[in-house]
Amino acid sequence: MSETILSVRDLVTTFDTERGQVHALNGVSFDVGAGETLGIVGESGSGKSVTATSVLRMVRAPGRIESGEVRYHGRNLVELPERELRKVRGGGISMIFQDPMSSLNPVMRIRDQLVEAMTAHGKFTGAQARTRAVDLMRRVGIADPESRLADYPYAFSGGMRQRVVIAMALANEPDVIIADEPTTALDVTIQAQILDLLAELNRDLGTAIVLITHNLGVVARSCKRVAVMYAGRIVEQAPVDELFAAPRHPYTRALLAATPQLAGSREVPLVPIEGRPPDLVTPPPGCTYAPRCYAATARCHEERPPDFGDGGNRVWACWVSGEDGDLPPLPAPPAPPERAEDSRTEKPLLTVENLLKTFPVTRRTGRLRRETVDVSAIDDVDFSIAPGETLGLVGESGCGKSTVAKALLGIHPATSGTIEFDGRNVGTLRGTDLARYRGQTQLVFQDPLSSLNPRLTIGDAIAEPLLVHRIAKGAPARRRVGELLELVGLEPRAATRYPHEFSGGQLQRVVIARTLAVEPRLLVCDEAVSALDVSLQAQIINLLQRLQRELGLAYLFIGHDLATVRHISHRIMVMYLGRVVESGPSDEVTARPRHPYTASLLSAVPAPDPAAERRRERIVLSGDVPSPVNPPSACRFHTRCPIGPAVHPERTICATERPVLRQVDPGRFAACHFPGDLGAGRPTLVSEAS
Repeated sequence: MSETILSVRDLVTTFDTERGQVHALNGVSFDVGAGETLGIVGESGSGKSVTATSVLRMVRAPGRIESGEVRYHGRNLVELPERELRKVRGGGISMIFQDPMSSLNPVMRIRDQLVEAMTAHGKFTGAQARTRAVDLMRRVGIADPESRLADYPYAFSGGMRQRVVIAMALANEPDVIIADEPTTALDVTIQAQILDLLAELNRDLGTAIVLITHNLGVVARSCKRVAVMYAGRIVEQAPVDELFAAPRHPYTRALLAATPQLAGSREVPLVPIEGRPPDLVTPPPGCTYAPRCYAATARCHEERPPDFGDGGNRVWACWVSGEDGDLPPLPAPPAPPERAEDSRTEKPLLTVENLLKTFPVTRRTGRLRRETVDVSAIDDVDFSIAPGETLGLVGESGCGKSTVAKALLGIHPATSGTIEFDGRNVGTLRGTDLARYRGQTQLVFQDPLSSLNPRLTIGDAIAEPLLVHRIAKGAPARRRVGELLELVGLEPRAATRYPHEFSGGQLQRVVIARTLAVEPRLLVCDEAVSALDVSLQAQIINLLQRLQRELGLAYLFIGHDLATVRHISHRIMVMYLGRVVESGPSDEVTARPRHPYTASLLSAVPAPDPAAERRRERIVLSGDVPSPVNPPSACRFHTRCPIGPAVHPERTICATERPVLRQVDPGRFAACHFPGDLGAGRPTLVSEAS
């Protein structure tokens, strides 16, 4: 065990509310050593972020640290005077937040912000700080650091901003970094780059890292030890391999079971954690997880379990596993429903051909000159969706996924191309026909709270489309609202409640109930589960699959988590810079990609299995997605391609000739001059494959 740098003991943090006192942290203890990465995982509201702010004593009123110790190199930060504590914040312990823009001043150049962070602690002079700023930018992988330092935050992509924030965190050579969900809002390729960077700092500089996340794959890839939090308490703590191989708390086992995996069966439903986290104003007696636990006994509901241990690095708080650490197995998941006749062989419900959407963008061509150019957000996109089928749409941010959804729904009408719905050209629909089409195609957004009026009850929100489309009103509308709530697994009496009274997963169920009010045939789910915890994701995915079986719905499911998209989708379509680069059956696309971009995305997805993560061969893409204002010529992926001209100079065709999306296997399409399986040796030419 390396030297302990940060030691937290029995930390208790509370918040005063109108309803009473919330115990956000209730006796949290852990240690972090030099060169070690500790992962802290759990659902939203479990106390992960409060732990981070409590360590740095950044909890603000109405919150306060009631008791406990936070020892940094032996000094108790809880009792340290504010002036001394300022030297520790940023100097000895740095923080990386989830949203980099919340850490950057939008009206200051990056150079000034880095220099300010260094000179404020007195470790560097102005001249030293300016020189070091260049080194820091280079260290975190930002090209041309001298010129980029003169830019403002808006000129950087999300991944680059997070790199700048990491550079700022490193500015004063801290020996502890607390990273609070640093990759949650990033694409899998950028996430992989950031995790590699943190691992490099951990390895080369001996920096201790506390990595807070809800993504178990990230923990498996990056951490040496894991602490699992629930309701303000660490319920299990262990080395990463031991915890994933044999969890000793039912909550840990349930989190692992709810996580979709690229290698898992699509036919078996995910296993969500039923119920919701407890109210920490009036927590249940005994174990706070007992009301949701599949193995709870009477004792669990009456007595709070102590921390059991094996005398080594493992600690768990569970009466059921007790001192020997043995847990009963999870209940068997429900048997997968019998397969209905495959509706995907029927006439497509939606057919899209040669879809193009451009936006006018003004750019500077000289010091005093500007010009307006048309930028293609989606370029020559073709696909179809049959009744009862789910088409998954994946790609990095800026690839055109959401633009496709908005073009289908008429939010951003297509520049050219055809959209046919049930055999009719949507572009020619007018009046009642257009209104009917809009009713039959509904959108489910990423953030359910922004989709609902906070001043309307849930019942009124669901009834609104019934009134707008003149389907029902009065008593029939109220009955229909109750039926819709039951259909999505909520009680009809919930209709009288307001949005703020529901959890995130329940709100997404409400949004789905509202979309079903007009009896649509196609749902466009735009990152519909991306903002949810893994257990809530499992609930919503299972719900969507059940509704599809019962109602014959077609889905366009947009996401960036390939494991989740694979689980729910029959087919997957991969986009890059506005173009489709690969499509095919989901199991085949994820098992044997035919385009190097798809292979790169798959290799960047962290698997919730530490041993498998160490064995995997990774394809790390350099840089961000190029700007669509000035995209690369021919194949737009060739500048980042792991088998392109940057690696194989003789493959000049990639930079001179646009590859056509063509069939490379039965039911498989790829837009690549070398559509080989990257996992099976040298990619083959199209002519060789045919």
